[in-house]
Amino acid sequence: IPDDWPGYRLDLFTFPEHYSEDLDCVYIPHGVIMDRTERLARNIMDDLGDHDIVVLCVLKGGYQFCADLVERIKVLSCNSSKSLLMRVDFIRLKSYLNDQSTQDLQIIGAESLSVLSGKAIVDTGLTMKTLLTHVRSFRPNMIRVAGLLVKRVPDGPGCLPDYVGFEIANRFVVGYALDYNEYFRDLHVSSFPTQHHTDTFMVLLRY
Repeated sequence: IPDDWPGYRLDLFTFPEHYSEDLDCVYIPHGVIMDRTERLARNIMDDLGDHDIVVLCVLKGGYQFCADLVERIKVLSCNSSKSLLMRVDFIRLKSYLNDQSTQDLQIIGAESLSVLSGKAIVDTGLTMKTLLTHVRSFRPNMIRVAGLLVKRVPDGPGCLPDYVGFEIANRFVVGYALDYNEYFRDLHVSSFPTQHHTDTFMVLLRY
């Protein structure tokens, strides 16, 4: 999606009335997200089909993307020549304060992964890089990352997902489980708030 993409007018969509004064535009409509998610599911099936995998959903921002992607993989498993046996686990990472990425990475829950430590800046992909460093200590045979949104950040030192939904400008977005101080998670679309991202990604492991 180009940097100068203005998004869609709000009056073309329905959204909770309590956000009527807080949104600038609809950046990615829900239907477009669903179509792209189905394409990612097909790519994952082509690459990993007929294997057993662990899906590690990164909370909180990744839960909606993960749920929709897993659901589409399940449908493909029932309607194609390949199948993919999945187990799902969850981990919560936090590195945002308001709309700014901080250097401190917090991990909440998932006791088996609670030794994760380090510094992260979400926009540069360092959160994902730190997580993957820890995940590799469990010696899976393969690690793949699926991300809904990847920001274009100049000279970003982080790593990129293997499966990318959309590449977007370096702007703060909300909706589709992405929040601003816990608000806007209930939007079905990806939007720009009027005044101001947590990463949305999941990790696929094969043992």
